[in-house]
Amino acid sequence: MRTSIATVSLSGDLDEKLQAIANAGFAGVEIFENDFLTFDGSPADVGQRIRELGLVCVALQPFRDFEGMPEPQRSRLFVRAERKFAIMDALGTDLLMICSNVSPAALGGIDRAAADLRELGERAQARGLRIGFEALAWGRHISDHRDAWEAVRRADHPAVGLVLDSYHTLTRNVPVDSIRSIPGDRIFLVQVADAPRADMDLLSLSRHFRCLPGQGDLPLDGFFDALAATGYDGPLSLEIFNDQFRSGTARRVAVDGQRSLIALSDRGAIDAPPDSRQARCLGVDFVEFAVDEETGDELTTMLRQLGFRSFGQHRSKEVSVWRQGDINLVVNAESDGFAHAHYITHGPAVCAMALRVADVEQAVARGRRLKFQSFAQPVGPGELEIPAVRGVGGSLIYLVGPDGNDWETDFDLDSAADVAEADATLRRIDHVSQTMSYGEMLSWRLGYATLFDLEKAPQVDIADPGGLVQSQALETPSGVRIVLNSSQSPN
Repeated sequence: MRTSIATVSLSGDLDEKLQAIANAGFAGVEIFENDFLTFDGSPADVGQRIRELGLVCVALQPFRDFEGMPEPQRSRLFVRAERKFAIMDALGTDLLMICSNVSPAALGGIDRAAADLRELGERAQARGLRIGFEALAWGRHISDHRDAWEAVRRADHPAVGLVLDSYHTLTRNVPVDSIRSIPGDRIFLVQVADAPRADMDLLSLSRHFRCLPGQGDLPLDGFFDALAATGYDGPLSLEIFNDQFRSGTARRVAVDGQRSLIALSDRGAIDAPPDSRQARCLGVDFVEFAVDEETGDELTTMLRQLGFRSFGQHRSKEVSVWRQGDINLVVNAESDGFAHAHYITHGPAVCAMALRVADVEQAVARGRRLKFQSFAQPVGPGELEIPAVRGVGGSLIYLVGPDGNDWETDFDLDSAADVAEADATLRRIDHVSQTMSYGEMLSWRLGYATLFDLEKAPQVDIADPGGLVQSQALETPSGVRIVLNSSQSPN
């Protein structure tokens, strides 16, 4: 699978976007015209930068309001297209993406559109270039990929092909089985976007709320099953218009984008390697608090009042374990190391949680494949090293086996203080709730659901005195639940 992303999906200037795209591991990039126009350099400079970063320019986009225009606009459009072709030569791309016409002046008729595409295809072919035609969901006369394909089919020109976009097909509920009959070599580009199901006009939804595959509610699996039947083997490119993405960091969106395409590809893989499957999550093994001496005393006093009992003391560190039922809470009052750094940054807080998984090695490989940031810190002689990835707010997610953490390796255990199951008032962790900024919610929803076998519950809005809170639960078949909360309120 060759992955690509349109520069419109990211924040920053063009060079920042290109660096983020390359660092995330994409093979290609679509250059959005506005990004090019605001770049302080020539088309050749942009093309050189793309190649320096090891990328391929998949397409220049968009070319708007082309097909079906009356004279004299029609003649002027062909002159404008020739200028676009010159820019494409300098960029090093051979594909110009054309969106279906939305102009009130546009004339209808598939044959008229096909004739315009054929003539432009002739001009493109003379320069070794191609054009791809895409149906916008709000197009004036062509708003359906079936009509766009018919215009391409009637144009009957080797330099004229179809651009398919999951957003424009799925938000209009166009039957995806119609894709199966399109020859794969006539599809020049596939753009991918998800979106929430919302009672909103399609243009507004598209311009502000598109999201990465797996972050929304569109039935993408059916779309890609149909696409696979065509034999298409070109790039999959993300084209995401989203206000959060354009105000966030380019690096995070690029990594999330690559992660979403990897997960989408994995779902349809046959005889796939183990790291292409979501890690099976079996439970929360422990939750770790970062404290200092004073706040540690306050916390342990509260834990006693809640019925927890000391279960073990680390042999060489200021770390204790408190237990009740199947709940393990780690209180870390070390004066150096990760927990201390977390305490300095956040104050007394949860710095880590450990999830029991069916296969630790597979979970670690899955995290690496999905570009999660791994974590390791020095351990002393005889101490247990637990693999971990970075979680929300710089916290850690430890990965332990199905039997849980081996406490005896690092801790002196007090078996007499262990709470018998029959005496436990609190028996297990029902869910872990994590609060984050509004801009991080989509990212972590995707991260958790691609790394682990977590399924999304419907999102709910909660009225809070500090502002509206968006809340969404993710749950595994084994009953592990992680609840994500976010708000636009700065407080």
